Amino acid sequence: MQALQSLLVALTYPPALTAALLIAAALMALIRWQRVAVATAVLAFAWSGVLAIPSVSDWVRGRIERQYPPVDEATLPQADAIVVLGGATHFYWLERQNVTAYDLENSRLAAGARAWLAGKAPVVVLSGGGDNGGNEAASEARIMEHAIQRLGVPRKALLLETKSRNTRDNARYTAELADQHGFHRILLVTSSLHMPRAVIEFRRAGVDITPVPVPESGKRERWTQRWVPSRRALWRSGRAIKEMGAIVMARLRN
Repeated sequence: MQALQSLLVALTYPPALTAALLIAAALMALIRWQRVAVATAVLAFAWSGVLAIPSVSDWVRGRIERQYPPVDEATLPQADAIVVLGGATHFYWLERQNVTAYDLENSRLAAGARAWLAGKAPVVVLSGGGDNGGNEAASEARIMEHAIQRLGVPRKALLLETKSRNTRDNARYTAELADQHGFHRILLVTSSLHMPRAVIEFRRAGVDITPVPVPESGKRERWTQRWVPSRRALWRSGRAIKEMGAIVMARLRN
């Protein structure tokens, strides 16, 4: 079962499915199913080609993201803690001078910092272990800890959760921290794309959350930004397809 799940996850990346379809087309050609082989090959290239178009990628992602559109931190209710889920191990904005939380529209950390600076909760929980071989110092939470202080959140306001490896773990270990520290109301910060699955997992874990979704991309002003295929658009499409599958699995799981 685990091997099958790994295969299905791999196939959510469009080039992987394209390669699989091309292999299937080659096998069909060998047994002289020429028309089916040609149709399969055309489908293989079209699959990745279409999903590499930024506007198509945005449309695919929008099917998920519109469920939780971004909110203004000033409108958020008071809470006991702000929980920011990990999603990166490097923050390029750290290389910029004089950067503030208000300059970073697409950053989870910045959204969490803005909520804290607005006085919405006294504590920020940074949740993320990541693939670090058990090295807590290299966990997503530790990396986020150093970055969010640059945005104005002091170390004394931070609480780290470094054990989680996936969204279900994020919810489970956050629930444990909530019990330990008496957190009853939590502002949950993650991307709009990830939020539907995060909401399922956190509510299943019994955590009372208010979603704080964060957009992952800005506006596309020029037609070339909207219609010229790119590797990034292809990657973004793959992430959305993978997330769709993960949401279905989360809903089906007891």
